[in-house]
Amino acid sequence: MPYGKQDHHHQPQRATTPEEAEEEKELMGIRKTPSQSRTSILYNFSSDYILREQYRDPSIVGVRFGKLLEDLDALAGTISFKHCSDEDSTTRPLLLVTASVDKMVLRKPLRVDADLRIAGAVTWVGRSSIEIQLEVTQPSQDSSRASEDVALTANFTFVARDSKTNKSAPVNRVLPESEQEKMLWEEAEARDKTRKRKRGEKKIDIENGEDKRLKALLAEGRIFCDMPALANRDSILLKDTCLEYSLICQPQQRNIHGRIFGGFLMHRAFELAYSTAYAFAGLVPCFLEVDHVDFLRPVDVGDFLRFKSCVLYTELDNPLQPLINIEVVAHVTRPELRTSEVSNTFHFTFSVRNPETLKNGSSIRSVVPATEEEARRILERMDADKS
Repeated sequence: MPYGKQDHHHQPQRATTPEEAEEEKELMGIRKTPSQSRTSILYNFSSDYILREQYRDPSIVGVRFGKLLEDLDALAGTISFKHCSDEDSTTRPLLLVTASVDKMVLRKPLRVDADLRIAGAVTWVGRSSIEIQLEVTQPSQDSSRASEDVALTANFTFVARDSKTNKSAPVNRVLPESEQEKMLWEEAEARDKTRKRKRGEKKIDIENGEDKRLKALLAEGRIFCDMPALANRDSILLKDTCLEYSLICQPQQRNIHGRIFGGFLMHRAFELAYSTAYAFAGLVPCFLEVDHVDFLRPVDVGDFLRFKSCVLYTELDNPLQPLINIEVVAHVTRPELRTSEVSNTFHFTFSVRNPETLKNGSSIRSVVPATEEEARRILERMDADKS
């Protein structure tokens, strides 16, 4: 019998169940253009004193980057909901959660005395995943130029789950129209293939060359442990750079699904990383980039969350821009069950705001591991940064 027609008895058509509506939606393949999800936020820093004070960092002229990370995640979530909406009351609402964030590199310092804009749209979708690209722009200080410069580009990946079964759920297709939108789609498709390939790769044993690097790192660390009086004064053990921060997750930090949203975690991780770099260098840090972030497990209201940070390694080849690589690991700890699980691992890179100070006797040390596990983490991070 053709779809939508009744037989000669004129039997009433059965109402569509939510499950059938979901299946029909997937078969129909609702398509939306990037322009349908495009959203922007303007921060009127130049005219709004209260807003300016909320986002001002300790330098007085800069923007609190941790707070901006929180806003980026919130806007990406809003855009993903706009894309997934079909305005059909029979469709069960989707759970949309942050799955990962690609590396973000700050191309220029952000100022709190000039208006700032965040804008973005969906650029690519898989069956149940959505990539949103956001751009942070701010007018140039050069008065002869009227255009806004891109200060940062961020790619967020969200995944959709069925609100009832918690299984992966299909999302609307995306239909790029302009040449720019098609190019962004192709770039996102390539990134998705790279992520899948990396997930499928098995961990390869350390080869002879890597083994030598491991032993060289550990050799200096053993001098610190066994003969501290003879250790290099320009180096420091990794464990002596650590800081820690704990909190109980509150209802005010949850998203519409009742979970702690990813932007809050990134904000707190950034603040701890900044403090770690400050205490390590003895100079005001200057943020450069945050590496790719995977959200491994959800964090719920009431969870006991612990952030542990350390300086993994430093690069001191360029005296005008020494690099400090900070690792922050977020653990969901359940004392009553005696368990602790990693929720996220963050990697931030900082330099120092006034490198000329280093010429006046200040110095930034090298970091050395005391254990094989620490040495492996350092090498993995170095190789990841080079690639």
